[in-house]
Amino acid sequence: MGNHPGRTPDDHRPLHVSAPKKRAAGIPAVISSAQHGIRRMGVRRTWKTLRTVNQQEGFDCPGCAWPDPEHRSGFEFCENGAKAVAEEAMSARFTAERFASKSIADWSQMSDYDLGGLGRLTQPVLRRKDHDRYESISWDDALGMIGERLKRLDDPDRAVFYTSGRTSNEAAFLYQLMVRSLGTNNLPDCSNMCHESSGKALGSTIGIGKGTVRLSDFDEADVIVVIGQNPGTNHPRMLTSLRDAKRKGARIIHVNPLPEAGLERFKHPQDYMRMDLFDDQLADLHLPVRIGGDAALLQALQHLAITHGAVDTSFIDASTSGFDALAEARQDIDWQRITDDTGLDQAMIESAAKMLNESKATIACWAMGLTQHRNGVAVIQEVVNLLLLGGHIGRPGAGLCPVRGHSNVQGDRTVGIWEAPTESFLDKMQEGTGVAMPRSHGYDVVHAIRAMEAGGVDVLMAMGGNLVSAAPDTERTASAIGEVGLVVHVSTKPNRSHMIPTNGDVLILPCLGRTEIDLQDGSPQFVTVENSMGIVHRSQGRLDPASKDLRSEPWIVAEIAARSLDDESIDWRGLAQNYDGIRDLIEASIPGFDAYNERVRSPNGFELPNPPRDKAKFNTASGLAEFTLHALPDLVPQHGGTHIMMTLRSHDQYNTTIYGLEDRYRGVKGNRRVVFMNAEEMAERGWKTGHRVDLIGHWKGEERRSDGWLLVPYAIPKGNLASYFPEANVLVPLDSTAAVSNTPTSKWIEVSLIGDETVSSEEE
Repeated sequence: MGNHPGRTPDDHRPLHVSAPKKRAAGIPAVISSAQHGIRRMGVRRTWKTLRTVNQQEGFDCPGCAWPDPEHRSGFEFCENGAKAVAEEAMSARFTAERFASKSIADWSQMSDYDLGGLGRLTQPVLRRKDHDRYESISWDDALGMIGERLKRLDDPDRAVFYTSGRTSNEAAFLYQLMVRSLGTNNLPDCSNMCHESSGKALGSTIGIGKGTVRLSDFDEADVIVVIGQNPGTNHPRMLTSLRDAKRKGARIIHVNPLPEAGLERFKHPQDYMRMDLFDDQLADLHLPVRIGGDAALLQALQHLAITHGAVDTSFIDASTSGFDALAEARQDIDWQRITDDTGLDQAMIESAAKMLNESKATIACWAMGLTQHRNGVAVIQEVVNLLLLGGHIGRPGAGLCPVRGHSNVQGDRTVGIWEAPTESFLDKMQEGTGVAMPRSHGYDVVHAIRAMEAGGVDVLMAMGGNLVSAAPDTERTASAIGEVGLVVHVSTKPNRSHMIPTNGDVLILPCLGRTEIDLQDGSPQFVTVENSMGIVHRSQGRLDPASKDLRSEPWIVAEIAARSLDDESIDWRGLAQNYDGIRDLIEASIPGFDAYNERVRSPNGFELPNPPRDKAKFNTASGLAEFTLHALPDLVPQHGGTHIMMTLRSHDQYNTTIYGLEDRYRGVKGNRRVVFMNAEEMAERGWKTGHRVDLIGHWKGEERRSDGWLLVPYAIPKGNLASYFPEANVLVPLDSTAAVSNTPTSKWIEVSLIGDETVSSEEE
């Protein structure tokens, strides 16, 4: 089939498969970190950069949002953090002249990995309507074009402003203030596609859309449940916290369809410097639940807690609502349904329940394995139910822990990147800034794509990110963006979203990265971020910028605002000259940021208020934590598919950024178009490693086809498959979303497989 510009191209590189690893990190992680750093940055730049990442006077790693310990080592990064830094601080440069040397049709045929290796963008470029190549443009002309287009909008709701979770608090706050000053709440962001389900689930049950644990709680936990998450690849620094918790007596339950090396055994690379040669077993119990079976497992665990009397009645009576209804609903359960849905036998579930029932302090951690389902909100509320039963909120060593991927996605939401703000948020924002706030809710990502598709968007601006590769239904998303009159990307490197043919103009504005020095009016600036546990701290780059023509995100936003808004009540350019002024506005507009500029200059930043964690207080309608009741989802394919597939990351990947072609822990190398399939099922069909298949996605009578996938046998439940994103995003229907959160169901894709000839592969 021909390759759509938004679709990841076919990959004909040979596939090499070896046995999955049983241990994470160790010497291989050190070697991989060094290789990526030296290849991208060179020896000197690698040493300088990695010595400052996650340090108190350095910059925040863009690789994840796991918090930093108070007492930091000299090397406070993980393997994937090193890769993330190397990608940003790479020596290669992608100039306007190089960009103009090929058409976007030619560039779009490159893989995401190859696009990422082209280098850092060095100057603004423009692709004019009906032209097939980018050309250089001055900052003044580019910003003037944006300001003129925004000024002439008939309706501010015909503009959409997307945001990546890498954006700093300062840039995000200015961005949302500019957008709301224009008169719209069209602020979709990457959280719509990841932890939106967490925010919706937690907000309505405990009164805050964030987790309720501190890093120190891991040292006091009895049991840690890691469910729908692979920290070894996605949040490697978390493994140190799990190891330390295990050494202090905690037990770890891992709930995931695939076994993952990071939850089997872990070796901290720095242990070798202390002559500690032994590794640590992490998970005491792995429950290989079927895709979508988490809700049945959680309801069974609730049943076993209630029937065995493992409930905290004093906490329940004082702090919760709805327990009687839950207790009645969980008094009897259908064990046949539970074992069918989970794929687990009753004894395994009872083993997990015994650990939980004996625990005086339980932490539950989760990520996309729960959020990106049709019942994403409901299943997270089942996690809440389980912890409320034992009183595991508001006590040391216990709590809810949604683990964020993007390094500041939580901070962006805190400072206003949200298409559906509350009235109280808007009231306080209006009071603090003096700007009248629009009250109608705006577009999230899915609704924004539909609006673009229908011709309802004249301007799309993306502050970071790679929307085409991150969004579902890749071809439909790319075609929708093609209908927009002006598309503006603020980026550090080229990506697939830049290579989409459009009916309008496209601008790419190159910005500074986290690693780089930010000088405004001759004065060095720092920005701030919020990690997964609500700590706000500084980040200040130490490297020379990749180009003299780069500008900071706050500066870019301020200039666009100054050129598109007639209201002079905000001194936009003044705010961009000294970020302390932005932080003063945040302090005046958002609760919890008192003495912002003073407190964020302390060595470890400061902690935002969290009433459930701090006082066991819940800002819900009842003033109590809410138990909720949900029916189990139907796990039988409804639309003609034979299997349920989920998307996941490889180890050489951070979201849509592909660092390399090796998924070391899973034993896959050389080719990313792979499908992990149950080994017994493959044998039943006579298929071997590397067998070529085409995938047909099914959704309400529609079919989406993606050809040229290679099978890899793996320990995954029968009837389930797994494949990498963004390659598999073409099979995720735009209209298949989670109830309440509208998050695309990237962990629930109905597919059928069509066999073809075996292609080149090598088993090691």
